[in-house]
Amino acid sequence: QVQLVASGGGLVQAGGSLTLSCAATGYSSIFSINAMRWYRQAPGKQRELVADITRGGNTNYADSVKGRFTISRDNAKITLYLQMNSLKPEDTAVYYCNADYRNRGLTVTGVWGQGTQVTVSS
Repeated sequence: QVQLVASGGGLVQAGGSLTLSCAATGYSSIFSINAMRWYRQAPGKQRELVADITRGGNTNYADSVKGRFTISRDNAKITLYLQMNSLKPEDTAVYYCNADYRNRGLTVTGVWGQGTQVTVSS
């Protein structure tokens, strides 16, 4: 069974940087991953889309993170990244990866990884 495993969260001071990773595991030799996304959910708030990237590398960002965050992917390693710079306390949230993939001829959309906590202290 395909799973998305996120890592890289932690505690950082405002102005600092973190890089999140999300790796796919459990896939077959007949596997391709399509769009990939990072979401976040702060306490008491709805989950929001932070950034997304197509298989071809086209990206989109939430206005709140433009110019500070960079989403990227390594298709060979089937891994998604989120480089976060100039972090602010309001970036504190649990970050989730999400992806669409095709495995053994079956297309699956909107698969969630487990979250990774990012805490930014002021």
